[in-house]
Amino acid sequence: MTVQRFSPEGMLQPTPYHHVAVGTGSRHVHVSGQVARLGDGTPVAPGDLAGQVAQALRNTAGGLSGAGATFDDVLRLTFFVTRWEPGMIGAFMAGVERVADEIGLRLPLPPATLIGVEQLFEPDVLVEVEATAILD
Repeated sequence: MTVQRFSPEGMLQPTPYHHVAVGTGSRHVHVSGQVARLGDGTPVAPGDLAGQVAQALRNTAGGLSGAGATFDDVLRLTFFVTRWEPGMIGAFMAGVERVADEIGLRLPLPPATLIGVEQLFEPDVLVEVEATAILD
């Protein structure tokens, strides 16, 4: 396996993600920001953060797969969520948990950053996900 994930003693515990990932491969895979849209552009789950998180992760899995990678190869995830408030974490994690088994995403997540933003490129887009992976 090219990625080892862990959370060293002394770092915030517990979290739904690992704090550190070490990659030993040589091929870098960068999946651009994925949103809750189907391949033809049809929006998925308008107004539903959990549903949009799930679809954005499905799309991220598709990008990884296209490069020959899986979530096991992911070094880090970055989530951008519109108008973020701490009370939204339940819906956010519900979306992650809803799709995790389907797409092979094990919890805790790879190192992840969640960034609250005012808006994304279209008004109905609530979340965008970027992934960085490494392969041999």
